Amino acid sequence: MVASHWAAASAQTPSRRRGAVLERAILEAALDQLGTVGWNGLTMEGVAAGAQTGKAAVYRRWPSKEDLVADALRSGLPDFDTVPDLGSVREDLLELCRRARDAMFSRSGSALRSVIHECDSMQAERFHAVIIKGVVEPTLEMLCEVIKRGMERGEVRQDAANGYVFDAIPAMMMYRSKICASEWTDLELEEMIDQLMVPLLRPDGP
Repeated sequence: MVASHWAAASAQTPSRRRGAVLERAILEAALDQLGTVGWNGLTMEGVAAGAQTGKAAVYRRWPSKEDLVADALRSGLPDFDTVPDLGSVREDLLELCRRARDAMFSRSGSALRSVIHECDSMQAERFHAVIIKGVVEPTLEMLCEVIKRGMERGEVRQDAANGYVFDAIPAMMMYRSKICASEWTDLELEEMIDQLMVPLLRPDGP
């Protein structure tokens, strides 16, 4: 009887988690809070409850709400560690755009945009840096590699490796998502590459 009672109680009590497992649970809970109550409604207590841990465990790792949210947003963004190599500049650029689009409209990307809209200017600047470091800069680095590879293959004009060309795709995508509040469809990405980037880059282009 005592044994069965102990087993039932153990089944209802979450196992004690430590280290990376607990940290992941806290970061996931923070993203959940951002998705449901937003930046203004998020509390350290609510995150702790969502992660099924104590408030002290949250504060030991993140001394402030800003620190916790910044790490939660970073943790949810996809990795940009492999430059696409699909045989042509067009296909490589299209794959890069899909990755950037998916990151911007991922769970973490959506949470980041919500945070920026709710925060004051100083807080928003900090979180804006998350998407710059986590999405924009890695995309620019891969874009540079794709264009330079295209130049070596003769697909891209030799003076195309410049800041204006590198800024075109991120600028277009950020404008559409921020100003127009519109997500890029696959068709729209293809049209942007075919009507803007391919004519801009090809040897007989501008």
